[in-house]
Parts: sequence; C-alpha cells; structure tokens
Amino acid sequence: MKTPTMKTLCGVLVFCGFTSAGHAEEPDRTKIPLELPEFKGKIGKTYKESEAAWQNPVPAPEGAPNVIIILLDDVGFGQVSTFGGLIPTPNLDKLASEGLRYNRFHTTAICGPSRAALLTGRNHHSCGNGFLMEWATGFPSYSTMLPKSTATAGEILKCNGYTTWWYGKNHNTPDWETTVAGPFDRWPTGMGFDYFYGFNAGETHQFYPVIFENTVAVEPDKSPEEGYHFMTDMTDRAIARMKFSKSVAPNKPFFMYFAPGAMHAPHHVTKEWRDKFKGKFDMGWDKYREIVFENQKKMGIIPADTKLTVRPEWVPAWDSLNADQKKLYAALFENFAGYFAFTDYEVGRLLDAVKELPDADNTMIIYIAGDNGASSEGGPDGTLNEIKNLNGINTPIEEILPHLDKLGGPESEPHYPVGWAWAGNTPFQWVKQVASHLGGTRNPMVISWPAKIKHDDKPRDAFLHLVDVLPTVLEAANIPMPDTVNGIKQKPLEGKSFLASFENSSFKGRSEQYFEVFSNRSIYEGGWKANAQHTFPWRQDYAPGNWDKDKWELYNLNEDFSEANDLAAKNPEKLEELKRKFEEAAERYAIYPLDDRGAARLAIPKPPVPGAVEGGDTYVYYAGATRIAEPAAPPMKNNSWTLTAKIKTTGEKTEGVIMGFGGVAAGIALYVEDGIPIFDYNYFEEHTIVKGKEALPEGEVTVEVNFEYLGKKDEAGKGANIALSVNGEKVAEGKMEATVGGRFGIDTFGIGEDSGQPVNLKYKPPFKFNGEIEKVVIKIKK
Repeated sequence: MKTPTMKTLCGVLVFCGFTSAGHAEEPDRTKIPLELPEFKGKIGKTYKESEAAWQNPVPAPEGAPNVIIILLDDVGFGQVSTFGGLIPTPNLDKLASEGLRYNRFHTTAICGPSRAALLTGRNHHSCGNGFLMEWATGFPSYSTMLPKSTATAGEILKCNGYTTWWYGKNHNTPDWETTVAGPFDRWPTGMGFDYFYGFNAGETHQFYPVIFENTVAVEPDKSPEEGYHFMTDMTDRAIARMKFSKSVAPNKPFFMYFAPGAMHAPHHVTKEWRDKFKGKFDMGWDKYREIVFENQKKMGIIPADTKLTVRPEWVPAWDSLNADQKKLYAALFENFAGYFAFTDYEVGRLLDAVKELPDADNTMIIYIAGDNGASSEGGPDGTLNEIKNLNGINTPIEEILPHLDKLGGPESEPHYPVGWAWAGNTPFQWVKQVASHLGGTRNPMVISWPAKIKHDDKPRDAFLHLVDVLPTVLEAANIPMPDTVNGIKQKPLEGKSFLASFENSSFKGRSEQYFEVFSNRSIYEGGWKANAQHTFPWRQDYAPGNWDKDKWELYNLNEDFSEANDLAAKNPEKLEELKRKFEEAAERYAIYPLDDRGAARLAIPKPPVPGAVEGGDTYVYYAGATRIAEPAAPPMKNNSWTLTAKIKTTGEKTEGVIMGFGGVAAGIALYVEDGIPIFDYNYFEEHTIVKGKEALPEGEVTVEVNFEYLGKKDEAGKGANIALSVNGEKVAEGKMEATVGGRFGIDTFGIGEDSGQPVNLKYKPPFKFNGEIEKVVIKIKK
C-alpha cells in the first residue's frame, strides 16, 4: 500500500472543491443535500443567442471555520499533565495555553456510545448505540445500527460546503456489516465523510492494524521491524490530505475527525518511549493520586475545597503489595505512559501542521482527552493479553512476569491493572464503563480557535456533554440543524451549543443529563446527581441480574466537585425525586431494557451478513476472501465443525496459510510449512498444534479439519477433539481442555493468507499460500 500522491489526491479534491462567491441568495440549509442553485443564464435555440451561467455547488457560509475534533480513547481526568496528571502531554499543554480548558465535560462512560453521541448530537440510546457493537442485542437502542434520522456531523457539514475526513477509530459500524458485501451506508463514507482511513472496531493492533481506506481493506506499507506504527501512519496521512486540500481549494473549509486508537489497549509502543518512564511510577497508585490531587488544586483544575475520594475496597493499598506485584504493575503503567507520550508527540505534529495553513487562525480545534474515563479492563493484575480478559479470564501474575520482555511490542496486547485506572481518574470514584460516577464520565477538553477565543487560564466550569459538541460546531459555522437529510425527517438535537462559553466564563451549560452504560446509571439535574453502580468492568462473568437491589447515592455537585459526600441518607426526598427523573429520561431516550450480561452477551450470535443465507450451516470461500470481521465469519466457537480445503500443491515446496482466523491474542489457523499441513488453535497464547507427519502430495489435495466441540448447547469455552486429514486419511489428532468462548479478538478471518496479526508468531504475515485454493468449505454442526 502506497501513500497517496499529490496528483491522485488533487484529482479528487479538484472535483469536490468548487466554490463560488456569486450566490446572492442564501440557500435554505434546513433541507439537505442542497440542490444546485437556480440557473441564472439564458437559453436560446443555439449557443449564439444563449448566455451561460455556471450552477456551482453552494459553498459553506462565509467565514465558516475549519474544524478538527481530536478524540482520544480511554483517558482518565487525572492522567494528562494539562489537568494535573503525571504523564507529560506538552502538545496538549501548548494547545490549552492558546485556548480554553473545560473541567466539567462529560462522556457516556464507554467508547462506541460516546462516539455516536459526539457525531450525532443525540444521546447514545437515541441513536441506537446504548452499548458496543460486540455486545449488540436486537433492541432498537442496543442494535448499534445508527438510524437515518440521526445524521452525523460529517453528513451535515459535507452538504453545507465542507470537505470531511475521518482518521482512526470507527466503532459505530456494526461489525457484521464490515465485509466487502456491505452495506456501506453505516461506514464513515456512508455517514457523510469524503474520506476514511482507519479501523472498524473498538481497538486494533498498532503494529498489525486492520486498516480500511474508505471501504477497501489495505495493508501497511512496512513492517513493525521497519518502524511501522498505526499512530504515525494515520497522522502522516491526515497532515498530507489537509495540506493538499488547502493547496487546491484554500477557501473551502474542512472537517477532520481525528480519532486515534490510543489510549485504548493494546498499549503498543517502542522500547525507546517506554524507557523514558522507567521508575517514574514506583511510588504506586495511592501516592500518585495524592500528587495529582495537589497538582489539580494548585492549577485551579478543581476547586480548592474539593475532597479526594477514598480508595475503594476493590483496589489494594500499594504498600500491601509484594515485590513482584509492584514490579509488574509499575512496568505496565510505564508502558502506558510511554504510549501516551508518543501519542501526544504525534498529535503535536498534526497541530504544528495546522499552524502552517493559510487560515490557521480560523481553525477550531476541539481536543477531547478520552471517550470515557481510564479503563480497568486489564483486571486486578493487568495483562499482556487483554483479549483474554475481555473473555472473562484473568491471568495469574506468575504467568505474566516471565514475559515482561515482550511488553509493548507486537507479541503483546498489554493493559495495566485496575488500581492504575482508579488513580488515573483522580479525584473521582470508579472507572470506564461505570456511568454512574464521574470517574467513568468526566474527561478533559481543550478548545482553541485563534480567531475567536482568547486564552483564559481559568478552566470553564460549564456542565457539558458530548451531545453538545455538534450544536456548537454548527453555530460556529452558521449552519442550522437540518429538518430533513436525504429526505428523512431528523430527530431533534439533544445537545445544546456552548459557543457562548468561549467569551462568557460564567456560562453554566446543561441543567439535566442522564448516564447509563451496562446498567450503571445516574441522573444530573440542577447541580444534584443520583448514582446507581451495578457492574464491575473487569468482571465479564459478573451479572447480578437484580437491578432493584442497586444502592442509589446522592451528591450535590455544586458543593462537592468529586462526589465524595453521599447525601442519600440525609436527603431521601431529593434522591427519590431524581430517581423519578431518571425514569422519565429512560422513557424519553429509550434507555430500557437494561442488560448486565458480560461475556455471555458477547457470545450472543449477531445478525448474518446482509444477503447471506440466514440460518445456514455451510460456508464456501474462495482464495482472496480476506479481512472478514469476526461476527461475519463462520461461528467456529462453541460449535462442532468441519473445514474442507480443496487445493493444488507443489509438494514439499508448498507453504502458506489456507485459513486464518484471529491473531496474536487468540485464533485458529490451517497452514502448510515445508509441505506439511498444520492446524493451530491459539487459546490465548497456549497453542494446540495438530501437525501431519509427511509433506502433502503434489497436485490436487483435500485437507480436512474435524473439530468436535465437547460442550453442551449454550455452554461456552469447553474443550474439543481435533482431527486433521489428508485425502480422507487421518494424519494427526489433538485434544483441548478449553476453547475460546467469546471472541478471538480484534483481527479477522481470511482465506489464502493471514492478514494483519499472525495466529502463530513462528510465521511472518501475511504468509500467503503459494499453491492454488479451489475453495474452502466450512460446515457447522449445530
């Protein structure tokens, strides 16, 4: 895959970059897309008695700014130096020194729903994104299928004269719709973005990413050994397109949605960056919180009378840990800090490039540090394989320590332990996913717009939410929210513009907002907030299923910035009033039904690929069928199945992958090495190898894998018997005590190669099959 050239990019931009200064009448922007303006010339019988007049597309409103929204992933309020944290983020610091910081800005508490709220200006349940696509269920608020009645910022701005680009993470396309068969209307290019370069998932391997350019799967142009990292790649491309666009159409504003995979796990970074933080966090998470808390007060990030919330019972005191625990936990957070510093450096390159633009002063940058609070999904001890944790399986510390040399590299998928997530959300309680408390929902935000914003070192304290960003952008560009988009009546925006806060430091923001994720819920009104915590993010096996037993808490945020003083017992009337308000919000925004299932919900079958044979048990694939997302692939977990590959070989010289599914964290692969067929089941880096003894014969060959699942119906992750056959004769067999019950992870299914991460690190991807593949048939035995 080659970097786009100036010539090819300009060819695209010339076509979509027409502008015109000759429109005397302002068009009706409440119905989009806009029709070409009325023809103002004269048409006679021939050109000699006719007068031409170009009907150029309607441009953006005069003075409309360039808009860049930078959205990081999984960042705590107390992590970045800009808000008192101990991870240096000099480029975010610099942006804040030129603009404004906001210290009461809120997300939904988890990534996909937050991104849906940001892009649409509606609450996450209102636009079908009540939870993540991997846990989607067949209810309108939880299908993750964005309705046409909730058009995105990309669609609205594109139809009003902007050019629109999306870089990085897309967690808003149902992954069963991310194949070559589409549909593509819920991909970024179908949601109003002229160009997309990124990945369609909650996370990706930063060294072996699953990249799509628009709707086409592409591969990195170099290997990790050659210095590849997705963060650098996406930044390079964003800078190039931004410069090319302004070269061709300098007066046309752009909207860039820049959404790195950072700081979501896996925390991938080179040793050079990781080593910058060697020993920096040996003080532990208790002391970290104390230091950050004092920093935040000195910097004016939090009120002087704020209380530091106490350490909960689910976080052990750092001083109570043994030497091995301290060594591992500190190393995992050093790795995270290195990844964060590297990310800040790359974002800094983008910000520096903006300053070189001819209209740099009229560029509004909205930098949101996190789509939720710091993540505890690494579990109590942290992990080098976070996919294993997401499947509800924790790894004992003694099994992690011997492999610390892999930390941060391509062979690892690391995440830090729960205690560092708690520390990262200083001064608040709780963590990502826990929408009931501010540790899950309050994130740093910085806004710069040199033409309109004067720096103020005192943070703006308006109570804001992601749904307020789109209305603010539209007001800044003087664009109304359309009544109809592509002929479809639009749901009203549920956010409100905070543009006035740029000049008015006393702007108060929202008076009411609900929060709900994974049955953790709360309601805010007029400074008061009622909270009900329900689930533990690091416990995918924990689903209490009894919501009536949840304990509700009450806080007065006007006097208690950090939610340190529970007033439920002192003011039960106020608590009951707010609980009723939550029920009203649940009805208004379609929050119900609540669902607290973790790993069990992850294993629920998703809809078939549109156009596929629904309920079918036989899947036929041909060479070149690659980059198929896990839900769109055959259901090869928790089922018995046979795989039959009809191939042509060259004997001992034959090599390569016939079928690959998954990657470093977990997966399965059928491949040939030195002519010998091998089936590998990677159970969270424990490999069961079923290997033939002789090379395949030359010519037409049938290789078959028979996988006998030993669990009962609805039992996940049980053992299996495996048999490998060549031309109908069994050549090897194996047995497993456990199999992957939820997801293989973040890589994909493919035939004829193992794109992206390898299932087995003994071969180098893509390890293409050098024979011929007639077809591969997978038959599921349900």
